[in-house]
Amino acid sequence: MREVRTSVLLSLVMVLLATHAFAEPANPVHEDAKCPVCGMYVAKFDQWLAQIVDTGTGAGAEPLVFDGVKDMMAFYFDPPRYGSDIDMSTVEIWVRNYYTLDYIDGRTALYVLGSDVRGPMGDELIPFATMAEAENFMKDHRGTEIVRFDDIGAGLITEMKKKHMMKMKKMKSKMKP
Repeated sequence: MREVRTSVLLSLVMVLLATHAFAEPANPVHEDAKCPVCGMYVAKFDQWLAQIVDTGTGAGAEPLVFDGVKDMMAFYFDPPRYGSDIDMSTVEIWVRNYYTLDYIDGRTALYVLGSDVRGPMGDELIPFATMAEAENFMKDHRGTEIVRFDDIGAGLITEMKKKHMMKMKKMKSKMKP
């Protein structure tokens, strides 16, 4: 009887594993890939790449690739704004660990805010796999806070993007004769 239960349990686990769509980030990213938020070509910003992979559409779905965590989070909070009807409950999120450049799960990563390190679009959420890495980076680069994925809200992302746009306007006004 015990063997039958073990066999049934093992079979159930195998079925669950077989039906779950495991996804991986694109690596390398195609040279023509564009960020769905800002339109920049992302391949040249390899260390900053963040990706959303829709596992709800089945295996083989093309990842959405972003030029940084900030733009990925802007998309995450408002997909329709960027022409998507993706269900965020069926996605995997991948970000690059700042130190190792390995892809890590974006939902379990730790992010440093307010550092002196800038991404392709200005201020950025800098991702790490461990608290020790995040704390070390924060100390070395004058970060102001370490947050988890669930602590990041749309308001924070909007403020970061506004700050970048204000800097860009200021630079443009200085360049005019």
